[in-house]
Amino acid sequence: MQALVFERKLARYAAAAVASRVIPGSGAGVGPLHLREVDSPELPGPDWRTISPRLTGICGSDLATVEGRSSRYFEPLVSFPFIPGHEVVGIDQGGHRLVIEPVLGPAARNEPLPFPGAAPGDGNDYGYLLGGAIEDGIQIGFCSSTGGGWGEALVAHQSQLHSVPQHFSDEAAVMLEPAAGGVHAALKAQVAPGASVAVLGAGTMGLCSLAALRALTPAGTVIVTAKYPHQRDLAAELGADIVVDPSEARRAVRRLCGCRMLGDYLSSGVDITIDAVGSPASVADAIAITRPRGRVVLLGMPEAARVDLTGLWHRETELVGAYTYGTETLTHGRTATSFELAFDLVDSAKLERLVSARYPLDRYREAIAHAAEAGSRGAIKVVFEQNG
Repeated sequence: MQALVFERKLARYAAAAVASRVIPGSGAGVGPLHLREVDSPELPGPDWRTISPRLTGICGSDLATVEGRSSRYFEPLVSFPFIPGHEVVGIDQGGHRLVIEPVLGPAARNEPLPFPGAAPGDGNDYGYLLGGAIEDGIQIGFCSSTGGGWGEALVAHQSQLHSVPQHFSDEAAVMLEPAAGGVHAALKAQVAPGASVAVLGAGTMGLCSLAALRALTPAGTVIVTAKYPHQRDLAAELGADIVVDPSEARRAVRRLCGCRMLGDYLSSGVDITIDAVGSPASVADAIAITRPRGRVVLLGMPEAARVDLTGLWHRETELVGAYTYGTETLTHGRTATSFELAFDLVDSAKLERLVSARYPLDRYREAIAHAAEAGSRGAIKVVFEQNG
């Protein structure tokens, strides 16, 4: 089969990091990612299925990997060579259309579930990552045993598979994984009735978080930062009350809250900030605009960098990570998984409209360049299309 394969070649990884700083997305041309013929992945056991992807997204973590920006934290959590791609809608050998919940949880590694009915992303002990019949890898798309969506076939455990309703287009289905991430972030924020919320970033994850805030929480005023006109329009349509350029975030929050400036920080601020960017600058902004004893949810995958956390300490700000998805607690003690809630969110908010461009695998350099500059080129989600 044809697949985009990412190999462990440190010199090429360094070259990708240098190139992408000059021209975003150019790391795909000089880095350790190559299109080649490889063997289809073998089924690790009877509870696994072969999936042929139809659409697969290019997400921020994929770009960070291809461009040489990903943190070294992940080195022991992946296995090489791997085929990227975890935002996948595909079909199994019986012709059933399925979307993949890519986290390789305890069930996929023949480990006990942390509680009955747990989702792949649940649990408070990551020791299961060392077990099972598959190689290391936190998700499909980062594991040499499973393959990924940037290839013509992959394997997935039955615990990771969700049937796609007939009325869902492939574009809607491929948005289920990022929508589930947005659901998880919005609910990790623990929004009180009427709380003010800022969302930093209006790319895929920022917009999915915004949609989830409006659908699933009692948030009051929501401020969103967006660089580009199409992002501003979508943010307003999805429920933002105030949309500003990122450079205006502190001024907009100050105006909303009626607070003063304390150097680069606000004396007060919004109750909650969801950082859907994950850069050193966005983390600093998130802490600066969140009121003392407020909460910052880190959704965007951060890169290795220095961030001054003195303000976090002094303001007693809660810093909460939002990695993928899991089982959520809703009102009146009801629980549901992030993916279950994502189906309703994609349907009601029409998130399929975020899919902006499709590319075949053999045009991967163009696709990655487009994804890396999606905002400036009027796009949100760029996907690979195969097996159509």
